Amino acid sequence: MLYVSTRGKTDLVSSAHAITRGLAGDGGLFVPQNIPAMRMVDIKAMEHKPYTERAIDVLLQYLTDFSEDELRECVNAAYAKDKFGDNPVPLVQVNENTGVLELWHGPTSAFKDMALQLLPHLLTRSMKKTGETNKVVILVATSGDTGKAALEGFADVEGTQIIVFYPSEGVSDIQKRQMITQAGKNVKVFGIEGNFDDAQRGVKEIFGNKAMSDELEKKGYTFSSANSINWGRLVPQIVYYFSAYVDAIKAGKISAGDAINFVVPTGNFGDILAGYYAKLMGLPIDRLLCASNSNNVLTDFINSGVYDKRRDFYKTISPSMDILVSSNLERLLYNVSDGDAVRVAEYMQRLNNEGFYQVDSDDLKRIQSEFFGAWVDELETKEAISRIYSDYHYLMDTHTAVAWRALEKYRFLTSDETYTIVLSTASPYKFADSVLEALDDKEQPKGEPFALLHKLNEETGVEIPPRMLALEELPVLHSEVIPSDKMELAVMKNLV
Repeated sequence: MLYVSTRGKTDLVSSAHAITRGLAGDGGLFVPQNIPAMRMVDIKAMEHKPYTERAIDVLLQYLTDFSEDELRECVNAAYAKDKFGDNPVPLVQVNENTGVLELWHGPTSAFKDMALQLLPHLLTRSMKKTGETNKVVILVATSGDTGKAALEGFADVEGTQIIVFYPSEGVSDIQKRQMITQAGKNVKVFGIEGNFDDAQRGVKEIFGNKAMSDELEKKGYTFSSANSINWGRLVPQIVYYFSAYVDAIKAGKISAGDAINFVVPTGNFGDILAGYYAKLMGLPIDRLLCASNSNNVLTDFINSGVYDKRRDFYKTISPSMDILVSSNLERLLYNVSDGDAVRVAEYMQRLNNEGFYQVDSDDLKRIQSEFFGAWVDELETKEAISRIYSDYHYLMDTHTAVAWRALEKYRFLTSDETYTIVLSTASPYKFADSVLEALDDKEQPKGEPFALLHKLNEETGVEIPPRMLALEELPVLHSEVIPSDKMELAVMKNLV
């Protein structure tokens, strides 16, 4: 399997090269030259396998320069029992035609662990395959969850250094605490004055600064990414769609071959894009429901074909989705345009220069045949948390609640009662203040995240993730906040 840039101006590369580089040299994203196909008999065969073996079945289709033994070593280390428990991604049946796929049972209580526990193993092996001798500097922009998951995965990994940028006032108290207490000889964390889009833009500008890259190359450094622009970060996410499907078969909710829906709370489009790749591979998915919060740029795009970032930015109670520039949408555009890299490059250039683009009618028809977009405001989010807990005694975080409510809107508009899986992307304890406000219908005290954890536990009996409780005793190691236009300088000053 070889990989090409979405913008078409780089040579074909192996998966090891794509993972090591992160971003293509022309500014595009690496995508597989062809989408591998999986037969239903092979999908059904996953039913009685553990998650690690299901992962190998899928990863082998894309990472063809890795042996099966190499991948088994990687996934066994990534999804070890002491990190994820017996079942990394349990499918919980909430009502008759809706399941919730809990993706947050890893070390940082967020779905990003599913990829970022595996990526360091893939990256270090890729470096050996490509003959990379420089230290790989991992640059991460985060809206909350990616940062901690990447820090947890890469801390003290030999041959790497990781630098994370997060919006200093744009993450939850627990998310911030997770990042600023991160230990490791090779880690550095910066808050920035701005939002996630400012952080993401800054990282992309650093990647695109050829003079800087050349200078650092001479000094023994190579840039790479742990954001979902890196194929090695996105490909592990394809696995859990297959895993959810076969678990639905095991639960007797569907029969092999039945088409189902997935609903995904997403800001950067990577998580839902993984589902799209799973469908292209042959997984029976009917519709992929894209759920947005008040930063509803993706919903507007799916409904109109116009992607317009020239809009107000809202800080919401689902901060990991507070994003106006969805990087992974570029990969979707490449697929629906049948690999027209020139067209994709034009879309991206217009977005950078004018702040918007409009896809042609054929591309839009293909997108709308696969995706449904809906957005959910803060009142609806809290109402969904309260109501679902009351009706089913199931506690969900703010992002999962956005997805649940978006599903309800879809069913109301379409009368489609197809069995649907809601992707749950974070533990409710990561956003305990907002979850408590939803349950108690009153504002919670700010600046007391650990008191709120205990209060939520007392009210619901849901277990607090032990690692989250331990944060209270950890010292703050990263307190620096910088202007977003000083990110490049921060990188240069902090390479070790």
